[in-house]
Amino acid sequence: MTRRLSLAGQLLALQVIIICVVLVGVAAVTVAQTIQGAHENEGRRALAAGEFIANARATREAIEESGVRYLRIAALSTRTAFDAASVTIVDEHRTVLASTESDLLGTRFPIGESTVLRGRSWSGEGSWDGRPAAIAMVPVLDLDGETIGFAAVYRAFPSVGEGLVRALPNLLTYLGLASAIGIGGSLLVARRVKRQTLGLEPAEITGLVEHRDAMLHGIREGIVGLDLRGRVTLVNDEAIRLLRIPGDALGRTLEDLGVGEEVSDALLAGEVEQDRAVASAGRVLVVNRRPIVNRGREIGSVTTLRDRTELLELRRELVLTRHVTDTLRAQAHEFDNRLHTIAGLIEIGEGDEAVRFVHRISSSRSEFSAAVTGAVRDPSIAALLIAKASQAAELGVALRIAPDSSLPVLGDELSADVATVVGNLVDNALEAASTAPQRWVEVSLGLVDGEVDVVVRDSGPGVPPGMEREIFRRGVSTKHGEQAGERGIGLSLVHLICTRRGGDVTATAVGGSTFTARLPVDAETLDETLVDA
Repeated sequence: MTRRLSLAGQLLALQVIIICVVLVGVAAVTVAQTIQGAHENEGRRALAAGEFIANARATREAIEESGVRYLRIAALSTRTAFDAASVTIVDEHRTVLASTESDLLGTRFPIGESTVLRGRSWSGEGSWDGRPAAIAMVPVLDLDGETIGFAAVYRAFPSVGEGLVRALPNLLTYLGLASAIGIGGSLLVARRVKRQTLGLEPAEITGLVEHRDAMLHGIREGIVGLDLRGRVTLVNDEAIRLLRIPGDALGRTLEDLGVGEEVSDALLAGEVEQDRAVASAGRVLVVNRRPIVNRGREIGSVTTLRDRTELLELRRELVLTRHVTDTLRAQAHEFDNRLHTIAGLIEIGEGDEAVRFVHRISSSRSEFSAAVTGAVRDPSIAALLIAKASQAAELGVALRIAPDSSLPVLGDELSADVATVVGNLVDNALEAASTAPQRWVEVSLGLVDGEVDVVVRDSGPGVPPGMEREIFRRGVSTKHGEQAGERGIGLSLVHLICTRRGGDVTATAVGGSTFTARLPVDAETLDETLVDA
């Protein structure tokens, strides 16, 4: 079985072949130029020989006196002196008087397009003994400047082989240098290619790409790769679905793709992100981001996206269940305390005081319940607030409803979201206010400009400066204790619910903490709410 060349070997072989072809072309051009130069040189040497014999006084006198013997000797001498192929002397009637070729004597010499009989020297190309040759014709002039004859000199052109021999020294030098440079450069290119491909061959690279694509598009998590300029370098089908971006996302920035601000912030974060929950296109995504480092230099980042919308819904239901459980526990505890108080008053014979005590607590609860039901017509949210009053009483915190609160009946889904937001914000406020000198929490609810506004104020220490946005991230909390690692969930859940519906939640610290949540109401639900109102 024949072993195939490696990628570096194939590149080297291909480049060597290209170099050889180029060198052959260079050699051909060099030989052609050499031959062309030889032709021009032979023409000049033929013209010089013709001028030598034609301008001699003895030649002119011999033609005038018919000195044929001298002319023949002069022709032979000139051929020998100038290494010419043939030398011929012709009179003004084109009759050959003398020639180194004896068979031409007495014949009529052909001049073709030559201008020699008009007294002008002429050179061109002709044929001698079946070979291409340079021919020069120089007129012989008398003392009056009249043409009395001319001398014709032939010099044979060198053959291709002779031209190659003449060009061989320089040609070998050029070819040697070009070969050394070319092969050396090819070796460097082959080595660089091998290093850049990590020693992998084309079949192996193809296999890696195919496996990567299959794995990338087969996993259920979304994957997004970004370069240092924030352009998408890698994206799979799940990421396109979760982010709702076009399929031709490669090479485009997140801004061009219309990715939301919160998701963009997570994808472009400078630090490592672990299990960061963000809202995107009606979904809750868990983001994990890692930088990509190559040879100690960061070249981009890769981020995985997991859809946790269903888990969020489950968590919301669990939170509501926990609220109910905590409220029932608080009510049971409060009920036990009041029963004990009533029993004690009866035992010591203070029956009237026991009756007044029952009226007081009944009146206080009735007033708060009446205030809540008068301002909040949605039964789920009203019941939640009334139940939270028991929890507040257990902590010694006064829970009150803002006088300007007014909330109509909401749709089932929106009501559940608002209840989750209210429950978490009130729990957070009650815990903060329970350690303050003045312990109170105020809740304001309303439907303003197509949005449900939830405002919860407390008398606690307030949100630390600089953490107004950070506090809504999962795992971030201003509280410390044995369970600090389990904190930072309630506010992050509030943030996710608000952003998922297209709203927002903010926190300020002026005289305590103020949390403001806005949950937009879709047009159909808003119309139904206004009709019910």
